[in-house]
Parts: sequence; structure tokens; C-alpha cells
Amino acid sequence: MCGVTGWIDWDTDLRHQVRTVREMTATLACRGPDADGVWLSRHAAFGHRRLSVIDLDGGAQPLADRPGPDAGAVLCYNGELYNHRELRAQLEALGHVFRTRSDTEVVLRAHLQWGKDAPTRFNGIFAYALWDAAREELLLVRDHLGIKPLYWHAHATGVLFGSEPKAVLANPLFRAELDAEGIAELFALPAAPSAGHGLFRGLHEVRPGHLVVVGRGATRELRYWRLESAEHRDDAATTRGTVRDLLADAVERQLISDVPLCTLLSGGVDSSAVTALAAAARERAGHGKIASFSVDFPGSTDRTPDAWRTTLDAPYVQAAAEHIGTLHTTVLVPDDDLLDARDAVLRARDRPGWGEMDASLHLLFREVRRRSTVALSGEAADEIFGGYPYFHDAQAVAAPTFPWLHGKATPADLLRPDVRAEVRPEEYTAAAYHRSLGEVSRLPGESAADARIREVFHLALTRWLPPLLDRVDRVSMSVGLEVRVPFCDHRLVEYLWNVPWALKAPDGRAKGLFRDAVRDLLPPQVADRPKSGYPSTPAVRYTEVLTARAHELLADPNAPVFELVDRELVRRLLAEGRPLPSPRTAPNPVGGLDHLVQVDEWLRAYRVGLR
Repeated sequence: MCGVTGWIDWDTDLRHQVRTVREMTATLACRGPDADGVWLSRHAAFGHRRLSVIDLDGGAQPLADRPGPDAGAVLCYNGELYNHRELRAQLEALGHVFRTRSDTEVVLRAHLQWGKDAPTRFNGIFAYALWDAAREELLLVRDHLGIKPLYWHAHATGVLFGSEPKAVLANPLFRAELDAEGIAELFALPAAPSAGHGLFRGLHEVRPGHLVVVGRGATRELRYWRLESAEHRDDAATTRGTVRDLLADAVERQLISDVPLCTLLSGGVDSSAVTALAAAARERAGHGKIASFSVDFPGSTDRTPDAWRTTLDAPYVQAAAEHIGTLHTTVLVPDDDLLDARDAVLRARDRPGWGEMDASLHLLFREVRRRSTVALSGEAADEIFGGYPYFHDAQAVAAPTFPWLHGKATPADLLRPDVRAEVRPEEYTAAAYHRSLGEVSRLPGESAADARIREVFHLALTRWLPPLLDRVDRVSMSVGLEVRVPFCDHRLVEYLWNVPWALKAPDGRAKGLFRDAVRDLLPPQVADRPKSGYPSTPAVRYTEVLTARAHELLADPNAPVFELVDRELVRRLLAEGRPLPSPRTAPNPVGGLDHLVQVDEWLRAYRVGLR
């Protein structure tokens, strides 16, 4: 995978801004450790960092439609196009001549042929910028589900953009500031931020399935993909077969790589099915066993199960790995390593995240990267099949808010009264919720119950899933690892969008449709394993250290977090031994402490101004 950045300016000759563009590009070195490139013209400047995965010798970027200074179109691309071979054949039949084997050139020539309709033909993960010199027009494009990130900021005379906020922050035209809307996102909606909001004041994300068109005097957003509701006519057997075929095809397409590839295996039905399908496809192609990786913690057997983490991973990982025949490695993450990784994770995400869960993921990915460059993940299965607890909680489904917030406190409860009066977190959350529901594609004649569960799926896919994908992308790319997500193949998502709840959860079985579709691939205990979320460390030392840091903040009269948070409320909760409200939905006694300390670390490290 790669990192892209750039600068459009109608009043400045950007050919003289090479130093700034290189500084913006350098911030993304972890995303692309293999090569870099810069392209400059009068009004457009691009920077690129490359992680070589396909066509290692070709595919250098930024890529122009023709060599020399008179390029008509230039592409700066981050992604993998899984149907690039089919598209290449179509474009060659239309007269296009290719100079490389890379999917990057396929994207460029697809735009030359089909214009803004090109993304509708793509199957893959991508976020890219395309400069049309003749029109003096920039396109910023993001994949269907938002797997790859892309941020942008409109300044007085143009636009800045980058794969991560740090690239935009490297330009002196942009300042790190947090306004009332950003505070609401950080404290009231930390588990599911608003689509398109970049947290920093004036920073936006290109929304999934959208492109942003930047021209002189006008910037507009266009949607090229959405979930359309229609009647599902397939019976149960046909539905199971279609799900299996679509997932198998997605996995096989995503095995294309010129570098070492592995899978992430948690022992759950999702990652185990992806691993089994990948192993079978590799065997058909005459390749050896696939490598797989999991994460664990010292003392994990002492952890008490809860509604989100019902069972330990280790026994199921072993059963799946042995049944499928993978070359498996379990990465053990000690307490001190988690603490040491906190700063790296904050720098990777450019915002407060999920604390020790991010840190352990970073350490897992760091070990995986020592042996592989590409990893297949089971991410997103619960969103498309309805596997999370809130799908099966009648009160959560019926709640007039995001179902995962039902009955749950958020860090917004810690805000100072004066800040709360400005931010109005409850109103902000309600407005975000109703705005999200307004985007649901309705099916005429659908029962009230089915219409509501469709809304819950829409909320899961458009509000819950994007931050999960962002977390995986940002943490994996911080070590130069590309993670692919077969369950996010938009064809599979489109199909499942219209499968009725009664078929997705037959006899009330969570993800029963999916379990039955892949049952023959897995040992029975894995196929029927209840949903168990990403493991959390049982470490006592981690909690002790964070508690000590929180007390240090309370004693610091200049701690920036207390410009937002009620100092005396935090002091009282800690004195009473009560947990602080956590940004995470899954139970985690240290989650609120993590958030408090991380917000302070972020405000200091990024010198965030408060507006």
C-alpha cells in the first residue's frame, strides 16, 4: 500500500514549493518505505510514498499519462485493484497501450477512457488523486466502503490533501485546531465518528463511495456508489451458495501479490473462513501452505468473559490452524511492550484511539511485517452479517439512537459545564443519528421490524465500520503492512444488504447464514464459536501505570485535557474507584483512563489549539 499527498493552489506557482511538498510526503514514509516521488506543475503538486506489492520494478508514482512536462493527466494512487487484469484487457481492446504491469496505470487509463464513471468499474481498495491538466481539475476518490483513507482541507486559494492528517499538517497553510464540532466527535461519538469529519477544524475525509471534484472557485462532492434496497428473491440454499461463492472469489482475487502474504487468524468463524478459502486457493495454484498470525497476552487465561469477549482465542486458533494446515505464529504481547507502543500508535492515528487495543494491534502487525508484506483479515463480517451483540438486543435495536450507545455512558459525561454548554453533545449525537437514517435506501412494503433492522445495518456499515477500517489501516501502515479485507468486497456487501434478517440469523442464530455457508471448511467448534471481540489485555501493570499518569495530570495545573474535561469530576471518580466513561462499546475498565491520558498526550504532541 502507499501514501499520497498534494497541494492545489490557483494563486501560487507550486513549482517553487518542492521543499514543502517533500516535507508533506516524508510524513507518509511508513506507508511507503520502498520509494518516493514528487510531481510539480504550476497549480498542482503531488507527493507519493510507495509500498511495492504488484509490479515491483514498474508502477513508480506519481504516474503521468505521458512522459515529459506536458502531461495531460497525473495520478497519485494508494490501493489495490483486484480486477485490474480484466480492466486492462478491456482498455487494450479500446486502443490503450500500457507501459507497466501495475494496477496504478489501469486506474489512470480507466479515467482517461470513462472519466468520473471509472470508479464504478473498480473492485478493490483505493484512495487517490487525479489531476486533469486541461480542465485544471482535481479528483479525490475513495473506495466503496472507505477501506483506504483520504483527507482534504480547502484553503483560501485551493486544497491540501493526504492519506493521513499528518501530511496536511506538514503544510503551513493548515493548523491543528479543535472546535466544538471536533470536541463532540472526540467525546460524544468516539466509537463512530461522523462520515467525512476529519476531527481537526477544517479537515474533511473523502466519504466512502464518493469523489470530490476541485476546480477553480468550486469544490463539490459526488456519490458514485450506495446501497440500494430491493426485494431478495433467493431461497435459503441459493443465498448460502451465493454468499460462499462471492466470498471465495473475493479471497482469491485478494491473494494477488508479488510479495509474501499471510492471514490474521483469531480463531473466530470470520478469520478462519478467510484463511481456509485462502489456503484452498493457494493449493489449487500450486503454492505452499499459507502463514497465519494471532495475538495473545501473558495471563490471558485469567480474564473474565463478558458479553463482547465470550471465549479465549487460543484453543480456537489452534483448532483452526491445525484443521486448515497453516504455518501459524502466535505473537505474545507483554505489558511493558504495550506501554512502550502508546506513542507510536498515537502518531500512527493522528488522534486519540483505543489505547491498549491499538497498541497490541501495532505490536502484532510489527511482528507480522517481519515475514509478510500483505495480510488478509476477517474484518467487517459482523457488520454485514449482524454479528455484534447490539443486533440481537431488542432494546438496543429499538433505541432512538445509535444502538451501540443504548444505555452507555460516553466520555462526553466528563466535559466541563462551560464546554458542554458550547458543544451540546446530546444534540450533536441526535442530529448525527437522524442524518444517518436519512441516507437509508428504503424498500416499499417492508415490515416495520425489517425496516428497523435495515436501519441498524446501515448504521453499522456507515458509522460503526469506517473507524474500525481506519484503525486497521493506520496501525498496519505504521509498520508498512498492507491489510486486505475480503468481507468488504462491495459485491458481497450489496448482496447481503437485501438478505432478510430471518435468513441472516436463521432460528435466531447469530450469523447463522454465514456459519452454514462455510461450515464444511472448519472444525465444528470454530464454525459454531460465539462472537468474541478483539482480545483485551488482562494486565494489572498497564492499569496501574495509566492510573498514575491520570493522577499526575490532576496535579498539573497546565494539563491541556482539563481545558475540556472537568478536573474535579475526574478526581472524584478516581478517588471512589469508579471507571471513567470509555470511548469503546466493549467493556473495558481501563478504556476511560486510556482516553483521558491519550487526549492530553495528543493535545500536547500535536499542539492542538482549542477554538
